[in-house]
Amino acid sequence: MPLPELFRNRIALPVIGAPMFLVSHPELVIAQCKAGIPGAFPTLNARPLEVLDEWLARITEALSADPKAAPFGVNLIMHKSNTRLAEDTELTIKYKVPFVITSVGNPSPMVEHVHSYGGLVFHDVTTIKHAQKAIDAGVDGLILVCTGAGGHAGFLSPFAFLHEVRKIFDGTIILAGAMSTGRHIKAAIVMGADFAYLGTRFIATTEAHAVDEYKNMIVSSAAADTVHTPYFSGVPANYLKPSLVAAGYDPDNLGINPDGGSLSIDGGEKSGPRPWKDLWSAGQGIGAIEDVPSVAELVANLKKDYDATKV
Repeated sequence: MPLPELFRNRIALPVIGAPMFLVSHPELVIAQCKAGIPGAFPTLNARPLEVLDEWLARITEALSADPKAAPFGVNLIMHKSNTRLAEDTELTIKYKVPFVITSVGNPSPMVEHVHSYGGLVFHDVTTIKHAQKAIDAGVDGLILVCTGAGGHAGFLSPFAFLHEVRKIFDGTIILAGAMSTGRHIKAAIVMGADFAYLGTRFIATTEAHAVDEYKNMIVSSAAADTVHTPYFSGVPANYLKPSLVAAGYDPDNLGINPDGGSLSIDGGEKSGPRPWKDLWSAGQGIGAIEDVPSVAELVANLKKDYDATKV
């Protein structure tokens, strides 16, 4: 479908920077938007609550001074375990955040709030069932989280998932899963998506809020160095095997978590290694990541590769 008015003439590539827990901070989001890539961050990255107000003010001010900057968004976890949802929603409305990404729950309440000031709502889905529920809730777009994506990945092939969703939805479709190059982005668009959703590729940038060991591990790893498991957070996610080994786990013999695996939306406060903070996530597209450039340099390289890819 045609790009929503919010993004027209404001993007360098049909890409949205995925909001990444602990990694996406204002420095990364501002750099992405100034480079022409709509960036977003999870509101739970800003702690305590007062920090979220500061971040939203900072990002809004930085981007309002640049008329060419892409719009930014926030990611709100709709699950009942998110005790900050009401307060984070109030701040989202206060700053009229251009687009909101909802995850893990019913997006209906957020659709009403965000539409009240003219914003857009995109919802994360991993199945056709959840896609239909989000469509019924009135979302503006769907983020199809396919197999191979970083973080909480789905199981469906992007070929199958995108085709089936496009038959029932004429809104914005954002495709997620193992994309790291301009060629990957072009492929997503040719398949019928409106945007590619890149997360892991932006971890390996200078502005990402991640330690150098994490960034370097992404550069030195390949798809075979990831493991897809619900063992740590209760929901299947892709982790870097070397980070599991460093934490004392055998990634090839995790077995069954004795705690049963409970949903963790913020990394948890349990003792010992924690998902996202100590056990690092990455998508299967890491084999195509070979450096740690600035966001501006990365976007320029992605655009060059995208433009050179003929179809």
